Amino acid sequence: MENIALIESFSEFKDNKSIDRVTLMSILEEVFRAALKRRFGSDENFDIIINPDKGDLEIWRNRVVVADGMSEDDNEEIELAEARKIEPDFEIGEDVSEEVKLVDLGRRAILALRQNLISKIHEHDSTNIFKQFKDLEGDIYSAEVHHIRHNAVILLDDEGNEIVLPKSEQIRSDFFRKGDTVRGVIKSVELRGNKPTIILSRTAPKFLVKLFEQEIPEVFDGLITIEGVARIPGDKAKIAVDSYDDRIDPVGACVGVKGSRIHSIVRELGNENIDVINYTKNEQLYISRALSPAKVVSVDIKKYEEEKGGKKGRVNVLLKPEEVSKAIGRSGVNIRLASELTGYEIDVQREGLEEEDVELTEFSDEIEAWVIDEFKKIGLDTAKSVIEKDVSMLVQRTDLEEETILDVQRILREEFEA
Repeated sequence: MENIALIESFSEFKDNKSIDRVTLMSILEEVFRAALKRRFGSDENFDIIINPDKGDLEIWRNRVVVADGMSEDDNEEIELAEARKIEPDFEIGEDVSEEVKLVDLGRRAILALRQNLISKIHEHDSTNIFKQFKDLEGDIYSAEVHHIRHNAVILLDDEGNEIVLPKSEQIRSDFFRKGDTVRGVIKSVELRGNKPTIILSRTAPKFLVKLFEQEIPEVFDGLITIEGVARIPGDKAKIAVDSYDDRIDPVGACVGVKGSRIHSIVRELGNENIDVINYTKNEQLYISRALSPAKVVSVDIKKYEEEKGGKKGRVNVLLKPEEVSKAIGRSGVNIRLASELTGYEIDVQREGLEEEDVELTEFSDEIEAWVIDEFKKIGLDTAKSVIEKDVSMLVQRTDLEEETILDVQRILREEFEA
C-alpha cells in the first residue's frame, strides 16, 4: 500500500466524523510514530510531514554519517559508503535525511497501522461524545425510538448517538413505537470500555423541574424558583414553588388559567397528577400545605438531634375525621409525597378521638408494622375504625388476606373486652 492510499483510506473515517484538522494530524502522527517505534526501536529521529487535504504523507529518517564499520546503531547512524549511495559528496559527521516508504515497513505492519488508526479515531469520537453528554447531565434531551427491548428502549438522536431509556426509568404508562420522539433528562453518562453509555430518565424528579423550566416562562427566567419536588412517576407529584416578587402568584403562574400552563406537563408525564404548593420557611405551614387537599387542624413537630433515614424529625398532624383519608390519599400516596417533600415523618391523628378508642400503633407488639400501615393507607388508624369495618371491604381495599384481617380484629376486640 502506498502512502497516498493509506491517507485516502483515512478519508473514509474523516468524512463521517466531526474531527478538526489539528486533531486529525495529531492522530495520524501518533499512529505512524508508534509503527516506526515498533519497526526501528525509536521514532525520535524521524520527521513526519502530513497534508491530509492533498493526501500527502512523507516520513524522513535522519541519521549521522560515521566511518565504515563504526556504526553502533543502524537507526541513528549510517556508514559512509551507504550514505554516498544516496549522495556522493557526503562526509563523516554530516546529517543524512532519507525518505521511508510505508512498503518498507512490511505488509503486516501496514495492516496493524491501519487498524490502530481506526481504533484511535473511534476512541477520539467516543471521548468527544462522552464529554458532550457529560455536560448535558440533568438537562432535557429528545431522541427517536430506534428499537425496543424487553428491559430498555434504545434511542438515536439526530447525530446517530445511541441513548438508553431503561425500563426502570420509564413512566408506568409509557408506550413507545419505533420512530416516536421521546423526551427525558440525561441521568448519567459513563464510559464502559471505550464506549459511552448515555442513560435517559423520565422518572427522575429533575425531569419535572426541567419541564417546568421549559413550559413556564417565569420559572425559566428565575422569577419563580422551585424549592422542592417529590414524585411517584405517572401517579402523583408535589412541587413547591416560591417567588421573590410579591406581585407574582407562583402557584397561579405555574398552573395557569384553568390549568392551561400545567396541562402540557401533565400530558407529557402520562397524566401524572401534580400538586403545586406555595413554599414557606414556616415548617408547620409548609407541612400543612404539603398535605393538601386535606385541611389540617394543628401540627406538632419533634425534630431529631440528627437526621434518621434522611428525615429531619417526626410530625403529629391533627385533622378532622373527614379529612384523614384526604391527607393519607389512595394507597398512602399523598402522605408519602408530603413526607418526602418536607423531609419529616408524618403521623396523622383524628381530632376528637374517643377516649375509649386506641390508636393502632399501640398494638405494634402484637400486630406487625406493615399490617398496621396497610390499614393506615386507607385512613384507618384506630382500633375501633378497623373493628367497625366489614371484612370483605377491608380485603378489597388493602393487600391483606381475610385471615390476617380477622386475626387483627380479634386482637383489637380482646383489648376492649379486657
